[in-house]
Amino acid sequence: MSLYTKYMEEIQTRKTELGLNPQPIDSAELVSEIINQIKDTNNEHRKDSLHFFIFNTLPGTTSAAGVKAQFLKEIILGEEQVAEITPEFAFELLSHMKGGPSIEMLIDLAFADDAKIAAQAAEVLKTQVFLYDADMERLKAAYEAGNAIAKELLESFAQAEFFTKLPDIEEKIEVVTYIAGEGDISTDLLSPGNQAHSRADRELHGKCMITEEAQQEIVALQKKHPNAKVMLIAEKGTMGVGSSRMSGVNNVALWAGKQASPYVPFINIAPVVAGTNGIAPIFLTTVDVTGGIGLDLKNWVKKVDADGNTVTDANGDAVLEEAYSVATGTVLTINTKEKKLYNGDKELVDISSAFTPQKVEFMRAGGSYAVVFGKKLQTFAAETLGIETPLVYAPSKEISHAGQGLTAVEKIFNRNAVGVLSNTPLHAGSNVRVKVNIVGSQDTTGPMTAQELEAMAASTISPLVDGAYQSGCHTASVWDSKAQANIPKLMAFMNKFGLITARDPKGVYHAMTDVIHKVLNDITIDDRAIIIGGDSHTRMSKGVAFGADSGTVAVALATGESAMPIPDSVKVTFKGKMAKHMDFRDVVHATQAQMLKQFGGENVFQGRIIEVHIGTLMADQAFTFTDWTAEMKAKASICISNDETLIKSIELAKSRIQIMINKGMDNEAQTLQGLIDLADKRIAGIQSGEEPALSPDDNAKYYAEVVVDLDQIVEPMIADPDVNNDDVSKRYTHDVIRPVSFYNDKPVDLGFVGSCMVHKGDMKIIAHMLRNLEKKNGSIEFKAPLVVAPPTYNIVDELKAEGDWDILAKYAGFEFDDAKPKTAARTKYENILYLERPGCNLCMGNQEKAEPGDTVIATSTRLFQGRVVADTSEKKGESLLGSTPLVVLSTVLGRFPTIEEYKSAVEGIDLTSFTPVEEAMTTKFNAGEAVPVKVVS
Repeated sequence: MSLYTKYMEEIQTRKTELGLNPQPIDSAELVSEIINQIKDTNNEHRKDSLHFFIFNTLPGTTSAAGVKAQFLKEIILGEEQVAEITPEFAFELLSHMKGGPSIEMLIDLAFADDAKIAAQAAEVLKTQVFLYDADMERLKAAYEAGNAIAKELLESFAQAEFFTKLPDIEEKIEVVTYIAGEGDISTDLLSPGNQAHSRADRELHGKCMITEEAQQEIVALQKKHPNAKVMLIAEKGTMGVGSSRMSGVNNVALWAGKQASPYVPFINIAPVVAGTNGIAPIFLTTVDVTGGIGLDLKNWVKKVDADGNTVTDANGDAVLEEAYSVATGTVLTINTKEKKLYNGDKELVDISSAFTPQKVEFMRAGGSYAVVFGKKLQTFAAETLGIETPLVYAPSKEISHAGQGLTAVEKIFNRNAVGVLSNTPLHAGSNVRVKVNIVGSQDTTGPMTAQELEAMAASTISPLVDGAYQSGCHTASVWDSKAQANIPKLMAFMNKFGLITARDPKGVYHAMTDVIHKVLNDITIDDRAIIIGGDSHTRMSKGVAFGADSGTVAVALATGESAMPIPDSVKVTFKGKMAKHMDFRDVVHATQAQMLKQFGGENVFQGRIIEVHIGTLMADQAFTFTDWTAEMKAKASICISNDETLIKSIELAKSRIQIMINKGMDNEAQTLQGLIDLADKRIAGIQSGEEPALSPDDNAKYYAEVVVDLDQIVEPMIADPDVNNDDVSKRYTHDVIRPVSFYNDKPVDLGFVGSCMVHKGDMKIIAHMLRNLEKKNGSIEFKAPLVVAPPTYNIVDELKAEGDWDILAKYAGFEFDDAKPKTAARTKYENILYLERPGCNLCMGNQEKAEPGDTVIATSTRLFQGRVVADTSEKKGESLLGSTPLVVLSTVLGRFPTIEEYKSAVEGIDLTSFTPVEEAMTTKFNAGEAVPVKVVS
């Protein structure tokens, strides 16, 4: 059977079974067969083959793009003739292929002997930005050899004509509102985790956005208002909380954006999204990737009395009143020049934050990638010509306050800033390019990252990146047909690109399904590092980490850079004494509760850096805090540790990196060994006193300061989705924190200990509790199922070596076996202990899930509706979040324990040794200490 025949059968199956269009082509072999059918003017498939070649072949560095670009070059040179594809049309098609082989062909043509063809190729090249080192070196060599076309191209690039000749964005953009949900909208609504396997198939994945009914309502609005863009809204909430999925934005763009190129299917850009409380920071970054618009509507405001005091309800929460309506079907106008939102002639709200000079450039260029690559290309061209880089793009926003010290994040940004013009330290509000040290890609967004890398014509990892890792944790629970089809292909691509991969494409080392955040936390060996990862929980306890969409991850991998503002910081310190029966998870939840109380319900963490002065808590345990900051809606977090603790944390990271090396996971570039060398250098700097542990200056300025009183934490604290709250906007917000006594006698249907919120200490707590219960009762009976998924294989190995795994295995009704991994997800649970494979498990919700309607108590991080547990018609599923000992005891009892039962169960267990530091963890301000590095690239 020919590849084309097979493709036609797939098309028919796709159409009949799924109602979808043909899958875009990325295979060189299939395109070659299609080209042969195009050449044969009598071929019965010629018409369809022409259509597939022109409109359905993926661009960039796919193997299909290479064959397509070569054929177009042959048409332009007259070596092949196709009546439907003139040389002029061939040039147009090359111009839409972005980079990689298309750029190679265009440069070939620009340097050809035929002057007319060379001139045409040069004009197309002047519109392109995705040029890489090999392309630039060709231009540079030709220029130095006196080639006039090369000089013309470099002059155009230096003036950034690829950007300046683009049309300005429209002054007035008409939108019609669509309320996608009331309350916070998580990306699970836009791109459900249980459909993660289809994310790389954009049309198929688009079918899962919100509901089919919602999709049709959006289509109906478009038909009714053909001149308006549909704007998706989170009413009384924040849009895009949780994971920073590109797939969520892609789905919105697919239904409510515009096609990026007529010759590339299902890649849409420029969606408009909004929220009463704005857009989650990492989601907004993703909107920027597509050149879209994200609005902070502020259409519900706190009600005040005659004296200006906030009116509160019976629960003490602020009463909100509607400033203006955005009910579905309301036609509004965005004025991009005035930066205001209008209803007719009535001004509703200032939206200037959505139209900063940088964001306007993203919109004009069709996305942030084009701006990032354009700046690099302009700088290269100017340097090659020996001229100053003309000021074309909006300059980096560089804010500096004389005499003001720096927060921890400001110090990190100053250290990593690239192309900075200022000679003074940068403060919050500045917007700069920064060098990225560590990059992580996860396995349910990884296929999209691979697509993005192909689309931007990247073929190898940037040498600026210290280390990068491709995980396998999100698909670890079940090795089903979907995982078997997607994951090996992903690992092979990323391994070739230069990442350390969880699975070895050659099968040399054992597949590792460790949770990505834990691995990134281990390979981060510098507290001054910047980390970018394809998951919202990329929040390390060393350095500063930003969860990002698959596209931003791709840019970081390809360029070693990212562009972002320096956020404001909120300082978190502790006082009092931690009760012996309290777990650090209780401190984490109490932090959120006390913060909200201290600031009258305002979440001061949202969109900011949480600088937590953790002191002597090791990185593994501190990660419990930083991980949860994603649910606090913070942009990122930073742990301030003392020198001794930081050294211990780096030494632990070194040992785990060495284990990876011993397993055979290092690559030809010896990335892992390079990280150990950098770790040794960092430790030496701390020990010598030349480069002590990161700390803020004593006169740094914070947006707010939160003091957590440990004395107030006397009961285990639970984060509750509050599924039955009369106000739907207050469900699933992560803001409802309650003591365990609130739940006296409440039944528990399932317990889960695992995902990124636990560490080795949690596994040892389970073992200790089982020994205690065994000693007390003679045997252990679970009255509710307990699922345990250790975060890493290293932890499993260490538990086995120390004897703790034995007690876990003794009471396990199921223990994972890598030789025979599960091929189907569970739909029912017995009242036993399940020892699952390291990985995300229930937290991800794409494979394993609780039974619908269950009340689940978990160490997970997700309260989103339907993520861990779905609803039934009779009962809503509840995913309540708490500490490891609370989860274990609740499953043994089959209900929530009383405080007395809980205290008895944890007696003698060292849950967390955490004592607030007494001295201020700051550095004496020195104005000359943190001058930005001036690296131009």
